[in-house]
Amino acid sequence: MEPLVICDNLVKIYRIADHDVVALQGLDLVVEEGELLGIVGVSGSGKTSLMNILGGLDRPTAGRVWVGGKDLLKMSDMELNHYRLTTVGFVWQQASRNLVPYLSALRNVEMPMILAGVVGKKRRIRAESLLDAVGLRDRKHHRLSELSGGEQQRVAIAVGLANNPRLLLADEPTGEVDEATALTIYNIFRDLNSEYKLTTLIVSHDTNLAHYTDRVIAIRDGKITSETVRADNGWLPDDPLKPVRGEFDATLFQELTVLDSAGRLQIPKEYLEKFSISSRAQLELTEEGILIRPASQAAPTQAAETLVSEMIQARRKASPFQRLARKLLARMGGSDGS
Repeated sequence: MEPLVICDNLVKIYRIADHDVVALQGLDLVVEEGELLGIVGVSGSGKTSLMNILGGLDRPTAGRVWVGGKDLLKMSDMELNHYRLTTVGFVWQQASRNLVPYLSALRNVEMPMILAGVVGKKRRIRAESLLDAVGLRDRKHHRLSELSGGEQQRVAIAVGLANNPRLLLADEPTGEVDEATALTIYNIFRDLNSEYKLTTLIVSHDTNLAHYTDRVIAIRDGKITSETVRADNGWLPDDPLKPVRGEFDATLFQELTVLDSAGRLQIPKEYLEKFSISSRAQLELTEEGILIRPASQAAPTQAAETLVSEMIQARRKASPFQRLARKLLARMGGSDGS
């Protein structure tokens, strides 16, 4: 099956106050159909820029991006509007970006379907079904002011799914709720991913995100630097409160460094500082893999050793006249001639 999302050498540059700010620097990403993917990174790393491009809210400066076999760079503005309405769903951190405050939960979920031209009972049945899926059927007639922060976010998830999108983008969906509510929301994402085979991308600062997703990618300086995958086929531990208490077995996960299409990788800053590696390094092929040494501490290569040996032998074979001539030239140049 063809991947749902393909990003090839994606670049995004913003022009701010006569300065170019590079948000994405040749990012490569492949997301399979039905995958639940987490994305982490510090502020300014490029996470939001990636989400905006995949959501059809922004266009990249360079590179290529496909979603569902469609080239987003070749879409007109009208085609992108249709893409946002039918192919991709959004869940934002702030409820005000997801919901209309004076409408009930039910009417909020119906709103995207109204814009898409869905009419009659079909619209009402789907809206109620989605609210039931997020555990809010009994709260469907309540307005935002009558719902808790976690309930509002669950309504927002239902709104994001209203038009049956193939891709759901969630930007910090647990950023404004407590840990117990965050666990509930992550559970909902997992259940929806399983039930609807819904490809879901979750951006978060939550360090435990790997425990709720299929894999997690880390973005730094506009590139994917590492990927954390599960070492087992399970998901959450038997005790569902363990995530809240932070009780996880770290051996269940494996962090891998990601190479881009040109074979480049990003080495963690703390690793470079520990071994005093700055602008250059020496690569050495060993039986176990590739060894990276600081350039100043790198062992001489075989070619360098051979060259030094040949120079020494030539020096020894030189005639007395040649040795005297070298000494005179060295003295004229300010050297001791040795």
